[in-house]
Amino acid sequence: MLELAKRGAEVRLRELAQEAKYLIELFPHLRDSFDKDELPVSFIIAKGSGRLTPAGAERRRMSAAARTEVSARMKKYWAAKRKAGAKA
Repeated sequence: MLELAKRGAEVRLRELAQEAKYLIELFPHLRDSFDKDELPVSFIIAKGSGRLTPAGAERRRMSAAARTEVSARMKKYWAAKRKAGAKA
């Protein structure tokens, strides 16, 4: 019986974490509405718990210069691919 209760608690905790993730995606201002010190240690260090942020939110934004550089590099890459494909 205890094992079933443990499994149920694990499932419910995952559901709550997913619900929190959805809420933060819908209302980004909520991300800063809690103090990390208020979370239980077991929740913070739980395997796969991670931060509850929308996917990709942790990525850094590229500057305009970086985007231009990447664009030029990719144009060169695809031109080479097209050229190689035409020879084949």
